[in-house]
Amino acid sequence: MGTKIWRQLTVWLHVVTSVGWMGQALALFTLLAISRASEDGAVRVAATSMAHEIDTLLLAPLANASAFTGFMLAAATAWGFTRHWWVLAKFAITLVQLYAGIFLLSGALRDSVGSDPPPVALVAGTALMASALAFQAWLSVAKPWGKVRSGAKPPTAPTWVFVAAVLAPLTDITVGLLLGYPLPALSLIVLIFQLVRRRAVTRPKVPAGPPP
Repeated sequence: MGTKIWRQLTVWLHVVTSVGWMGQALALFTLLAISRASEDGAVRVAATSMAHEIDTLLLAPLANASAFTGFMLAAATAWGFTRHWWVLAKFAITLVQLYAGIFLLSGALRDSVGSDPPPVALVAGTALMASALAFQAWLSVAKPWGKVRSGAKPPTAPTWVFVAAVLAPLTDITVGLLLGYPLPALSLIVLIFQLVRRRAVTRPKVPAGPPP
């Protein structure tokens, strides 16, 4: 398969995992809302425990894959990260979501299992996550606000980069399911390699000096 097909597969995987991420965020919101509204202690514990399992086994791997494929599409194509306002906005929102999900939401959700109803902030956080993902989907469709800057378009990466963009997150999801927790190690390696490669490819060439 050529570069076009693998690039399309990368876009497809990005869309599928992004929709999955939003769906799991809505599932967390629903379960946490049920836990908070119920007066039955068993229902509260069951709903919060299920939300925690969904966060660990489904939401986190899908979020990692969605973010990775999005970053790779920016790093491996002419879109870049800072050439268009809508791409820059998606990039910034994704970074905030990853930070909030990893360092705030997951820890708070884990601490809420088996205790009192989850705090309002946690329920609201899952709703905000789903809303932000829906807004990002609109950005991808509308592509508003024009360009941040002009200039020559960076070249599209070779086929093997898009192959890695598809296979790395699928491998990480499989390994994570086997281990019982998300581990996006291969995705991080591929992304860092492509960022370094892109910088080397797009770096202006210094003209040779005059002959002695």
